[in-house]
Amino acid sequence: MELLGIALIILIIVGLSATVSVLRNDGRGHNPPIRSEDAWSALDLPSTNYTLRMF
Repeated sequence: MELLGIALIILIIVGLSATVSVLRNDGRGHNPPIRSEDAWSALDLPSTNYTLRMF
């Protein structure tokens, strides 16, 4: 029974350390940088609030 408890504690520690490692390295080198070269426009969005247009 003690061996099972020790194995469970080791499994929890390994799982937590793997989770921290993955969270620290997530997305590095995979996402391109965000560029804002094009002029922003609202295209065909309404000029009034949607909730005000309902009434």
